[in-house]
Amino acid sequence: MTHPRSNRALVIVAVMASMAMIAIEATIVSTAMPQIAAQLGQLNLYSWVFSSFLLAQTALTVLFGKLSDIYGRKPIILVGTAIFLVASILAGFAWSMPSMIAFRLLQGVGAGAIQPVIMTVVADLYPGAERGKVQGYLASVWALSAVVGPLLGSIIVHSLPWAWVFWINVPIGIASSLGFILFLHEEKRSRTVSIDFLGAGLFTIAISSLMVALTEAEGKSLYMTLSMVIFATSFVLFIWQERRAEAPMISLDLWLKRPIAAANTAVFLSAMAIMGLTTFLPMYVQTVLNRSPLVAGFALTMLLVGWPSGGTVASRLFPRFGLRPLMLVGSVFVPAGAFLLVLLTPGSSPVQAGLGSLIMGFGMGLLNISGLVIIQENVGWSERGSATASNVFSRNLGSTLGATLLGAVLSYSLAHTAGVGPITSDQLRDLLQGTGVGLAEDSPVRFALQHALHLTFIAMFVISALIVIACLSVPSKLHREAAQES
Repeated sequence: MTHPRSNRALVIVAVMASMAMIAIEATIVSTAMPQIAAQLGQLNLYSWVFSSFLLAQTALTVLFGKLSDIYGRKPIILVGTAIFLVASILAGFAWSMPSMIAFRLLQGVGAGAIQPVIMTVVADLYPGAERGKVQGYLASVWALSAVVGPLLGSIIVHSLPWAWVFWINVPIGIASSLGFILFLHEEKRSRTVSIDFLGAGLFTIAISSLMVALTEAEGKSLYMTLSMVIFATSFVLFIWQERRAEAPMISLDLWLKRPIAAANTAVFLSAMAIMGLTTFLPMYVQTVLNRSPLVAGFALTMLLVGWPSGGTVASRLFPRFGLRPLMLVGSVFVPAGAFLLVLLTPGSSPVQAGLGSLIMGFGMGLLNISGLVIIQENVGWSERGSATASNVFSRNLGSTLGATLLGAVLSYSLAHTAGVGPITSDQLRDLLQGTGVGLAEDSPVRFALQHALHLTFIAMFVISALIVIACLSVPSKLHREAAQES
């Protein structure tokens, strides 16, 4: 538990610095990676620079959340930051694509320790009525990072050695660590806990193999089949181990609590929907609406306007109206925005695309903050790290599965559009780059892509509609165990 001597305001500054470091890293690397890959070579491994980070982060988030419940928040944050900074330094010295992938994997380990635990620190410091406002500030950090990251990446690539894309993390990480060391104080708790290393290992293997299978989903390779076999086997063994362990690494009773299970399901589905928006809306605006990349960027940026706005509204209103009602309202906004995207046609205005993005973002702001506070308020201090980590894990897994599932819808439709032969990757690339015969308004390539993206938006809307059902499953009366223990 946090000590009264903790300086809440300065700890939140450290939390925001850590969050900005992870958020900016995702966007800044995406911008700079084409130039980096051109120097390192082996472009066939390009996607693994991003997949390795996400794989490690997702697989270890729950483990570090549990460890923070045992050893305290501050030690785990400092260890995670140290791992992240060492990996960032090494990534700047990467000499090949495999070495870059290895260092990005290590970065993901650090991020898996930092992200869920700093969110838990906020719950430790602020009671539920005050926490929403702080969560609104943190949502703004993610939105601002999404805008600043690409710009910063472009500046670094054109003005400095690309290594600074990674080394820029070092001063931020050191500053945030000093903030936690100086201003976050925790009460010492002397207790002996047996750590379920076997359960942790089986869970890590299961989630890692699932992530590999999802990443290889479009490759139709033996890796996908083998990965799914490993996932199924390790997951069954993991369930068996957690039911027999004296102190399980992942408490199934915790994850299956109705408020936590319902909120995490809603977050999982919303992450799938938002991944479809961020991946396919810019493509639709550029190729079907025939607008510039700048216009496509503005349409997507409306998501980043709506998200923190929704978070701010949630933080101000939930003490008055309650968490469940705001979560339900947010769950309606997400499919409402997705429906506007379903209604898009080649003659539509990009304003409609931007409006759909804005409404979905606003709903996500309401939904995510309300869901997170619900989860944290339904557990005591000793389970708060694990509960928060389950929320982060659900979001990361939803993003990965969303990219895979909606990408599969797009690929299948491109290969089976009535009256049009299978679209090759070269034809699609020419259309996206604005070259070749696919550029004509009535070209079969453009028609096939419009049809495929329309089906993708329909799938996204169906997923969004399921969020409402998940939120309706949140019980109307919520227990507040956190207040009893902390």
